[in-house]
Amino acid sequence: MSIQPSELGIDMTPPLPKTPRPIVGFGSGGIITDAHLPAYGKAGFPHVGIYDPNQEKAEQAAKAWGIPNVCKTPEELVELGKAEKAVFDVAVPASEIINILPQLPEGSGVLIQKPMGESLEEARKILNICRERNLTAGVNFQLRQAPFMRAAKQMMDKGLLGEVHDVEMRVVCQTPWNLWSFLFEKERMEVNYHSIHYIDAVRHFLGDPSSVYCKTMGHPKMTELAQTRSAIIMDYGDMVRANVATNHGHDYAPDEQECFFKLEGTKGAIKIQIGVILNYPKGAEDQFKYALDDGKGWRTLSIEGTWFPDAFVGPMGGLQKKMEDPAFNYENSVEDAWRTMCVVESCYKSSASKGTPVDYQP
Repeated sequence: MSIQPSELGIDMTPPLPKTPRPIVGFGSGGIITDAHLPAYGKAGFPHVGIYDPNQEKAEQAAKAWGIPNVCKTPEELVELGKAEKAVFDVAVPASEIINILPQLPEGSGVLIQKPMGESLEEARKILNICRERNLTAGVNFQLRQAPFMRAAKQMMDKGLLGEVHDVEMRVVCQTPWNLWSFLFEKERMEVNYHSIHYIDAVRHFLGDPSSVYCKTMGHPKMTELAQTRSAIIMDYGDMVRANVATNHGHDYAPDEQECFFKLEGTKGAIKIQIGVILNYPKGAEDQFKYALDDGKGWRTLSIEGTWFPDAFVGPMGGLQKKMEDPAFNYENSVEDAWRTMCVVESCYKSSASKGTPVDYQP
């Protein structure tokens, strides 16, 4: 049985400004061409300028998406942003964020691609720069803005699931990490660049955990990467289970890959297949199934849009709405992102602690 969102009183429309502002962007990598630019085009956000150290890539992106200005230096892009009263879209390696933010005009709007730095120390510096320069700033933790996640959050907030007591994110897939060559240099890889999405999503549904238990590890067939698998427990007390489990090295059969987000409550449950992760980059279809305590069994909720590119509308749209209305609750704010980075830092500390030794003495 397929149910329309309107039947449950659900509206998956992301936050949008009344009047879209121009956008100028640092970076023209795959995340820009595959997600940012398609999402902004879909939403009607005008993108007026782009800069990348690789001018050829910037020119290709500009040609493909009708961006009128390809800037030759970061300074030229900043000046263009000033002239256009634009929002800055910063999609660069996390280690470069700190160098870019001080160049932006005070009081600017800026959307920063995740993660919020390579470490909590860098995240703290980013947060302080944003505060000191009065930037309206967000971090692009966009999974929480995916249409299926917006639908699930609204169902939970409406009380349709009752008291949510079990949240699980499970990924078993073969990820082609060669598509992101810069990750091979990172000491902190899987949690900081992938599972961070799921940590942020769990926080979005359950709030801040009191503590975490984590083990992140490599793979014998992917020794060039620091980590490709993680097991994370987010502690919300004795009645709530919140787990993130990822294995990016399952290379035996695409049909046996898994990627799902599951919520269970005292009155109902939701299970979402996140298709983009499966057999990446080809992907598979999303599936949204739910069951309520009404004896009608599992049903399918019809969802329009997916993670890539639709989820990327929300962080930019919400940022621009926040600039129009300072009272708007911007879910992707840099202040909220800081708290996700705090959880990530605790995951690495937990993993480094090696767990509790087992005493086998009789």
